[in-house]
Amino acid sequence: MAIDSATLVNAARTVRAHAHARYSNYLVGAAILDDSGNIYVGCNVENASFSETSCAEANAIGAMVSSGAGKIVAIAIVGGLGDKDGSTMFENAGEIGACTPCGGCRQRILEFSDESTQIMLVDNDGAMQVFSIDDLLPSAFRVE
Repeated sequence: MAIDSATLVNAARTVRAHAHARYSNYLVGAAILDDSGNIYVGCNVENASFSETSCAEANAIGAMVSSGAGKIVAIAIVGGLGDKDGSTMFENAGEIGACTPCGGCRQRILEFSDESTQIMLVDNDGAMQVFSIDDLLPSAFRVE
């Protein structure tokens, strides 16, 4: 399946505008392409109890699973510090690179991916890095 990375990144960037990140101001959007060609999106949703925060990747995976899909072909993650209009409240925000998935989301991505799944990380300036799940989660815990 051909991956239209521009469409996937645009979907992640669009949903990022809906992120609820009033505590960290770290806005993240994720878009998943499944093996049927469907796109599912999610954004981060923070609350005052940070351990209960819901990551963009987890929300996109939840949308995918809720729709009956089961395999991630590609996921684009667009993140970084800033307000919804692209401005920032932090002086060093320009130094922030691409948002990598947290450990829990790396495990979630692993559960629904294979060695060919592309994980595209995009920073505020649009620069993209592409990884496999094995790049991000070497020696992963797998239940066969």
